[in-house]
Amino acid sequence: MAAITVKNIPDDLYLKLKDSAGKNHRSINSEVIACLEKVLASNLIDPDEFLAGVYQIREKIDAPLLTDEFLNFAKNEGRK
Repeated sequence: MAAITVKNIPDDLYLKLKDSAGKNHRSINSEVIACLEKVLASNLIDPDEFLAGVYQIREKIDAPLLTDEFLNFAKNEGRK
């Protein structure tokens, strides 16, 4: 396995890492690996897939579209 050294870690960040390691019953090294895996393994969202999901949800909701006209009307109604 490869090894890396991380230098110049800010004290407050190190304390957070140490605290997190303790809460998760891990060594600091294992906590660093877990944090890196979590960040690097996260999947980027495909914008087209995301919007397709939003449109599906929107179709199920019985609410007016939030157009500029509707929002201006709502703001003006609240000012009366």
